[in-house]
Amino acid sequence: MTDDLVVMLTALNPEYEAVRNRLEDLRPDRHERGTHFEVGTVRGTSCRVALGLTGKGNHSAAVLAERAISHFSPTALMFVGVAGALWGTPLGDVVFATHVYAYHGGTSQDDGLKARPRTWETSHEVAQIAQHVGRAGTWKRDVPDGTNAHFGLIAAGEIVHNSTISTEARWIRDHFNDALAIEMEAAGVAQAGHLSGTQVAIVRGISDQADGTKNSTADQNWQPRAAANAAAFATHLATELTREGERLTMRNSNASSGQRTVHITGSGTIGMQAGSITGSTVVQNVSSHPENAPDFATELSRLRRDLDWEHSQGQLDDDTYEDARSQLDIADKALASDTPEGKKTFMLALKRLGGLIADLAGPAAKIAALVAAAKGLL
Repeated sequence: MTDDLVVMLTALNPEYEAVRNRLEDLRPDRHERGTHFEVGTVRGTSCRVALGLTGKGNHSAAVLAERAISHFSPTALMFVGVAGALWGTPLGDVVFATHVYAYHGGTSQDDGLKARPRTWETSHEVAQIAQHVGRAGTWKRDVPDGTNAHFGLIAAGEIVHNSTISTEARWIRDHFNDALAIEMEAAGVAQAGHLSGTQVAIVRGISDQADGTKNSTADQNWQPRAAANAAAFATHLATELTREGERLTMRNSNASSGQRTVHITGSGTIGMQAGSITGSTVVQNVSSHPENAPDFATELSRLRRDLDWEHSQGQLDDDTYEDARSQLDIADKALASDTPEGKKTFMLALKRLGGLIADLAGPAAKIAALVAAAKGLL
């Protein structure tokens, strides 16, 4: 995992430019399959961002999201852009997705079309940091007065929604009336994040009311403004996410290096062995006990047995089981290579495996523990 890099994807050029305008020291980065990214830092911070353009639609967004994850192994994947409002969310305001609905899922029966959506929930950690960004309000320094952030569900489909009386509008009203905004990419990005075990954040600026008033003239006016507001929130969120990653890395590093800091107050004579003393601060060199570190090869073997058992009990379908075994094979091979690229591949395989079997509490917990340990030791 690259703890100081966040991938930001956009569907439209005005969205891309809105994020790009908040970055500096940009350099091109070309994927071997021809996808172009730009990598820079959020202005005034050390937070690195890899920026890419997917085009419209959940399918292309999913493919390029997976490509970006594989290429960069980021600490988080974000989709930033504009959306249509549902239920009157003001133009220019920002919506952060706590959940994503793929609202076009359904089954056609004799008595009508029944909703069968897929839903993805934003991770607790990312949602908490986003709420903190919203409360802190520093992102508002970069947007017009009166701009607010909202936290709720976003519906993602395959069509541009611009009516209150169409069949599709009635479908949304009947089945997804708790969604704040509607757009066309979040479901693909959420699925890519789920399968890879990468944290996902969807940030949208409201550029129209999805009520029949959307037109080219209005889009020319509101899309850049809404995209700029979304980019402001997203870059502040990315900065906080990377800071959280740095804090976690520091905690793991201190734990594995065996350093302990002791602050001494008062007077008296104290005897101890110390690595260094500065004023009243003593840094002790404590044994790191490497024997307590997990044997990753052994743990992977145990995970393989766990998956075999879950599959035999019918808790894991054939396709997911085969995909999971493939990720274990990749992790085994990467672990044996003992190279920086191998370590990156090992982490990515674990994250993908975690996404595949997230519904299996026991194995999922083991994978989460291995990922945490690998961050500090590999």
